[in-house]
Amino acid sequence: MHNARMPFKAADSLLPLTPISFEILLALLDGERHGYAILQAVEARLSSTLPLRTGTVYRALARLLDEELTERSGGEGAGDDPRRRYYRITTHGRAVARAEARRLADQVAAARAHRLLPESKR
Repeated sequence: MHNARMPFKAADSLLPLTPISFEILLALLDGERHGYAILQAVEARLSSTLPLRTGTVYRALARLLDEELTERSGGEGAGDDPRRRYYRITTHGRAVARAEARRLADQVAAARAHRLLPESKR
């Protein structure tokens, strides 16, 4: 479903992602989901650290579609409500999520170097 209106931007040109956008991309790494399932996955992971409103998630999904980081898909459930819209991460979206994860890891490394966080125990 590549949109011919604009070529992909370099993955790092879209950084930093908003926390909600990154969480949506993380939720889609395991496979396609409908909007409400994305909201539930993000809420389950973040609990109270990032308050969510339904409108916030759907606005972020619209931006991710515009940036071609996600795309609409057909949905897998045969008995699903036909009004549900399913989304999946694109190859470009996966590259941007990977670049964002690296950016965040660099920030965590800097925080550790400044003793804001303990050293990693791997």
